[in-house]
Amino acid sequence: MDEQARVIHRRKIPARRAQYAKLPSDMSPELGACLGQMGISRLYSHQAQMFEAVRSGEDVVITTSTASGKTLSFLLPVLESLLEDPSGRAVFLYPTKALAADQLRALKPFLSCFQGRIEAGVYDGDTPAQERSRIRRCANLILTNADMLNTSFLPNHSSYGFDFIFSHLKFVVIDELHSYRGAFGSHLANLFRRLERICRYYQARPQFLCSSATIANPAQLASLICGRPFRVIDQDGSPAPEKEFIFLQPPPLSPASNGGRENPGLRMSAAGTAACLIPGLVREGRHFIAFAGSRRNVEVILREARDRMETVDMARRIAGYRSGYTPAERRQIERKMADGELSGLVSTNALELGIDIGALDTTVLAGYPGTCASFWQQTGRAGRRNGTASCVNYLILKSHPFDQYIAACPEWLFSGKSENAVVDRDNLLIQLAHIRAAAAELPLTLDDMALFPDLGEVIPVLLSQEELESLGGKFIWSGPAFPAGDYSLRNMDQVRFRLLEKDSGRQITEMDETQAYHEIYPGAVYLHEGVQYQVVSLEVEGRVALAGLSEGNYYTVPMGQTATHILRVQKEEEYARTYIRFGDIHVDERVELYKKLEFHSRQNLGYERLEQPLEKGYDTESVWLLMPREVVRAYQSLLRRDRNGNVTGGNCFEGMAYALKNAAMMVTMASGEDVNAVVSDNALIPDSNPDREVYLFIYDKYVGGLGYSEKISDFVPRILKQAAALVQGCSCRDGCPACVGDFTLDKEMVLWGLQSLMEERELPQGRSFPQGDFLLPCCGQTRSGLPLGEDEPPSRPGIPFRELPDRWQELCREAEQGRMAGAGFLKEAEAVETKGPDLILTVRTGFTAGWGMQEQNQRMLRRILLRLAVCPADFQLLIRESGEDGEETREKLRRRYEDVVRKK
Repeated sequence: MDEQARVIHRRKIPARRAQYAKLPSDMSPELGACLGQMGISRLYSHQAQMFEAVRSGEDVVITTSTASGKTLSFLLPVLESLLEDPSGRAVFLYPTKALAADQLRALKPFLSCFQGRIEAGVYDGDTPAQERSRIRRCANLILTNADMLNTSFLPNHSSYGFDFIFSHLKFVVIDELHSYRGAFGSHLANLFRRLERICRYYQARPQFLCSSATIANPAQLASLICGRPFRVIDQDGSPAPEKEFIFLQPPPLSPASNGGRENPGLRMSAAGTAACLIPGLVREGRHFIAFAGSRRNVEVILREARDRMETVDMARRIAGYRSGYTPAERRQIERKMADGELSGLVSTNALELGIDIGALDTTVLAGYPGTCASFWQQTGRAGRRNGTASCVNYLILKSHPFDQYIAACPEWLFSGKSENAVVDRDNLLIQLAHIRAAAAELPLTLDDMALFPDLGEVIPVLLSQEELESLGGKFIWSGPAFPAGDYSLRNMDQVRFRLLEKDSGRQITEMDETQAYHEIYPGAVYLHEGVQYQVVSLEVEGRVALAGLSEGNYYTVPMGQTATHILRVQKEEEYARTYIRFGDIHVDERVELYKKLEFHSRQNLGYERLEQPLEKGYDTESVWLLMPREVVRAYQSLLRRDRNGNVTGGNCFEGMAYALKNAAMMVTMASGEDVNAVVSDNALIPDSNPDREVYLFIYDKYVGGLGYSEKISDFVPRILKQAAALVQGCSCRDGCPACVGDFTLDKEMVLWGLQSLMEERELPQGRSFPQGDFLLPCCGQTRSGLPLGEDEPPSRPGIPFRELPDRWQELCREAEQGRMAGAGFLKEAEAVETKGPDLILTVRTGFTAGWGMQEQNQRMLRRILLRLAVCPADFQLLIRESGEDGEETREKLRRRYEDVVRKK
């Protein structure tokens, strides 16, 4: 172990004795005999429980620990059924190809026992055509994945032998159920709606059997995906060795390694600390996996660990394991590890799912993996074999919110609380994608209304696009031949951007629109498989970015504005000193500039503004909290501004949103790509109405929402407490990226704001509430007397909402200069007024008013206003007719039209 890394927590979990049950007395004799040949004379108690539950016809989800024999739990009843009726079929779904291949190897003893009666095969994109044909024809146990079910099984249900599979389908097994959450889980739920239609057509009703890591809602998740109630089996009867957990805090960076700058908040990276730890594990003869958070970190840890080895032979005792290696390379690595030729692997979470690589006694996690489920899956890779007396699990803490929360509250990981896996099976866009695919598989009928709640809204859209035809009370598909290929199961956004190497034209990667705007804007530094690129151009229309190799010592972080607008409140409740509201909002995200941060030290090297800002607007779901007025006033007094009134620092609103976002992610198994948190615009801008309500929004970063915000709304009290604990428990003195997101923010004030949502609190010592017009800038200094920072980003002012009537022409000029769609309409407004949160425009005719109020045009006009002005979160744009000369003008138009018609 690196001597400088500090052990901040040790925990031993004692060994657990097995709880056994006899083989069922009425088990198939030949199945019992096969188990005997494999040395299995009894079952763990949970295996026996599941055997009986499946026999009774129940749909079952099992959630016991890693290496507890979950595979055997669902395999035994399936095998018994197939032995009784060899024409029956079972489909096993796995989240990855590698896991399916590994499970096939685990089946070989049973295939040998029942040769000719049980046939199995892996059916995925790598399966040769001849093997696919054999599986469709002969295999009664088919191992595949959701993508193949979507693009091969269901669209071809009446061809190639799939009709026999569906008409004889008895079981559908979903392994690693917890992997199917967010967009992937929502797609799978709708995929299974289509599966139910096909099974109903072939008069089959398969049982659903699921296995999952420990999550808070296994029965709910299984039910949401499969559409049926489930029985949960969670009493683990398997043995476990003694397990020791050691949490390490990486050592602080010395001034020498930090460019001569001393900052106690900066530490060695978790990857660097793991590289220091690994050589000692090899010397001690340990067998281990080190989990890295990314493909890049796999290569970094592997390279640095090998560099620290005393001999070449030692260096050869470790290997990497990640996507990007060929299947043959991965199989060879797995074999070498299982045979003992290797001491350890450095891997991404590809090995989290339980691929057999032999007996391990140690795991190293280079950073908390993001969820409790993944933490226990990864640490569960050690001590899987019964002969292992004990095992050690190292968690190296990163300077990230989750990690530092664990540093302050290690008990949280061991408390038994798990996150909720979230899916939204009724997301409108996902339903639309699968209704199109379903219509191409079988005509849509009245029975399908029970499967797809929004079918009545989707069918008219498809009719208008000439993708459906009405025939005999049914709707027949008349669109393109393969609608199931129009979308990805793992993504909501079907718009894809490609990043190409500028000289060779080679594709480096592809991503959705939101990712592209945040990762491959012109000037962005993009890291891919350990190689550093800098983006030189982004063609939005063509959806292509070009990049060249870069050797710079910095990475880039996008910056911009996010504007929110409340569309509809679905539910609300009062809690402590705030109101919790959940509903629909419109979000406009805009990337305007980026900052350059030096590697390791995170020193700000400056800002660059994009020539053309990138923006994306969409409707989604959100939960929002009303902020107490004294918090708003105190935070506004801390804002640092330039001479034009632009905010340049001291934004505790952002620190509060940062802490709440991370606490919310801990509850819902969400990532930073799933949710975001922002404060309403009026928090930051001087306004003649300082009592305007300020809200903090936590919203889904998916069009239409995916259920994260709704789940968050159920856990707000818990999230507030965890956010406060995250900030309070951080080891930094004044605030850092781990707790409030920035070294420059006032940690005590952020904590005070969070606590003030729950109970009235006095200001931290030495602070006082501002008096008078505390928002106005004063000669380059704030009221606190702090000078403006040298590294502050350039920003643009927004027109305060109350000043819009007087500054309307200024707004219209800016809109025209920016070539914003809709600027011409705003310029023609005859009168402008604000009334409460409403902006009221008066135009000449009723038609013009109605045209401007159409939904699509409203969004266009609101986008201009949200970009150039600071509007209340609940503001409405209303357009009305002046009534002057309207009838006279219409009469003139009628006469002119008649003249034109007569001339013809």
